[in-house]
Amino acid sequence: MFKHILIPTDGSALSTAAIQNALQLARAVKAKTTVITVTEPFHIFSMDSIQLADTRSAYETHAGEAARRCLDAAKREAGALGVECEAIQVEHAMPYKAITDTAATKGCDLIAMASHGRRGAAALILGSETAKVLTHSSIPVLVYR
Repeated sequence: MFKHILIPTDGSALSTAAIQNALQLARAVKAKTTVITVTEPFHIFSMDSIQLADTRSAYETHAGEAARRCLDAAKREAGALGVECEAIQVEHAMPYKAITDTAATKGCDLIAMASHGRRGAAALILGSETAKVLTHSSIPVLVYR
């Protein structure tokens, strides 16, 4: 069965539920996990309201703190379930690419993620990161709704 599950998260409620389900799956099949959150680089011109309101330094601090909170919560949950868990933050302009690249680099045999996160108006224009992962992944993707 699965030996190493990659679990992307953006900190949304749906993503948090996907983490819980994926960790339960990992425990059941005795797989190790890697939880990843991808932060996008600061852009002077952006549709993201957080980036519009922040300076580069403030954005990076805010994004780093949000990523740590989200990853720390996942690690605590994994620990409580007795699941081996590595937590990583990656900065990349294309989150789906960071996810699929990390899965390949880490030797993951499953990506387990939420059906969509909190991308607001950008999701309508740019499309869902989950859909992009499904399109570009060379390994199975389990989507939680």
